[in-house]
Amino acid sequence: MEPLSHHLLTQACNNGWANHRLYKACLQLTQDEFVAPRCSFFPSIKATLNHLLTVDWFYLDALECEQRGAAPDPDGERFFQPEQPFATCTDLQAQQAQADQRLIAYCRQLHDDQLARYVSIVRPDRVQREQRLRLLAHLFEHQTHHRGQVHAMLSDTAVRPPQLDEFFCEEEAALRADDFAELGWSEEQVWK
Repeated sequence: MEPLSHHLLTQACNNGWANHRLYKACLQLTQDEFVAPRCSFFPSIKATLNHLLTVDWFYLDALECEQRGAAPDPDGERFFQPEQPFATCTDLQAQQAQADQRLIAYCRQLHDDQLARYVSIVRPDRVQREQRLRLLAHLFEHQTHHRGQVHAMLSDTAVRPPQLDEFFCEEEAALRADDFAELGWSEEQVWK
């Protein structure tokens, strides 16, 4: 087992698990609660979840292009047009689950000696180049950052925000067992 690559894979799994838990809570909201103006970086739960998804699409495309040896998409802005492509939590959840599976599949094929390879990201005014490791670290941090905002916004509703930090500790396996079953995962698959 290659330790750093395996850690990135567990980060991708944590990302998918945390999104799964967060969406289970958000799906309990009415549509009015989902779109209601709230105090946060983005003005609603809907806007924040759309942002998370479109940024995932943007970076996943760059990572997958590099993996295939293909040129980066010259129109990176297409991932953000429209800014909020999905109106309902149900539609967003389905798309986010697909993006999470893409990220897990990408991380599953990584090897430690390939983490310094550079990925090209097309920005409106330049092509940004980042090492795979640093770009993935950024992507995981971006997800955590905005999931925290949705978590805080849920606190202003009748839906209890879910616990999102019970993924890594071995003795907390029972606390994630139901979610793992819903995702079709096992502890052995994630941690072996």
